[in-house]
Amino acid sequence: MVPDLMAEFAVSGAVLGQLSALYFYPYAVMQLPIGALLDRYGARLMLTIALLLAAAGSVVFGTANSVNTAYVGRFMVGAGSAVGFIASMALAAKWFHARHFALLTGLAMFFAMVCGIAGQAPLAFAVEAFGWRQTMVWAGMFAVTLAGLTALIVRNSPTPDTASHASDNRWAEIWSGFRETMARNEIWRVAIVAMSMSGPMLALGGLWGVPFLASAYELDRPASAFYTSFSLLGWAIGAPFFGWLSDRIGSRKLPLVFGTGLNAGLIAIIAFMPGLTLTLMAAVFFLSGFTGGCMVISFALGREVSAKRLHGSVSGLINGMTVGAGAVLQPIIGWLLDLRWDGTMLAGARVYQTGDYRFAFLCFVAWAGAGFVVSLTLRETNCRQMV
Repeated sequence: MVPDLMAEFAVSGAVLGQLSALYFYPYAVMQLPIGALLDRYGARLMLTIALLLAAAGSVVFGTANSVNTAYVGRFMVGAGSAVGFIASMALAAKWFHARHFALLTGLAMFFAMVCGIAGQAPLAFAVEAFGWRQTMVWAGMFAVTLAGLTALIVRNSPTPDTASHASDNRWAEIWSGFRETMARNEIWRVAIVAMSMSGPMLALGGLWGVPFLASAYELDRPASAFYTSFSLLGWAIGAPFFGWLSDRIGSRKLPLVFGTGLNAGLIAIIAFMPGLTLTLMAAVFFLSGFTGGCMVISFALGREVSAKRLHGSVSGLINGMTVGAGAVLQPIIGWLLDLRWDGTMLAGARVYQTGDYRFAFLCFVAWAGAGFVVSLTLRETNCRQMV
């Protein structure tokens, strides 16, 4: 929808990046209270309400008559989506043995990326055929259907007691635990490694990859979205694979170092090698997503290097940081593109050259490279609780 939105609201790349990033701001900030709300009300109720909020946001976005109204809709979608991954991990912890946690986290990420793939080429075809407004309204209706299915099917735990009705002191305990988590340098290093892989994926696969490939290979929008979705497909396969591999070999640090190093190298290829054929570029997109999928190991590692009473806070911090990375990088890429823009317009939208995208993508390389360096400092837990 990038060219449609730029033309509809007459905005620059930086503003469009900010519009997209408004999904991530509430998502990141809400990770702490969501843990407490899940404890009190259970995953089924929280997921149902969250899906309805996201549905309403999608409709508001699709019917927006100004960029400010679009901001509100995008913010609502992000706030509703904030519940999904943390709730999935909470359900995995209650329904399955702890030794399967990394694999199950990877499987949750797999389904998230499958839906992300549906948001590329299939969504592009819908936008081409019916327009972005009608498509967003239909997406909202789909979310309402998911809310109904969630209310009917999801159960909080194997026992009839669906939620722990915690006392009011629970909030004070959670805040205390979150402050303790934020004071721990080791948790921040784990979060930095995770966001070094999630940031480029969210910014490239979620926003700027489609116009980049369209410019570099003269593709139409559905074809460009199709090839961009290879990064999400790689992530979908890589997340459960690395989760399983980590559990299988009994190591957290080794796969993270391996994955972050390869991920940084592959992103550098995207930025620095303009002569790749479309097939090779699609393969690089896929492999960058696949190696980035090892990010899910960070959640298991974070839990193992922290006390059990801090697990909720640790998961919230890491998840908030991984998604917050997209909120940072998407507008930065837009700002860098605006710096290089030569004034070319097409149908009311700014047109950026392929070289402009490659220049902007240099920040991806630095971002991913920093994560690799930090991964070398992580502690190896051998898949055991260390605290």
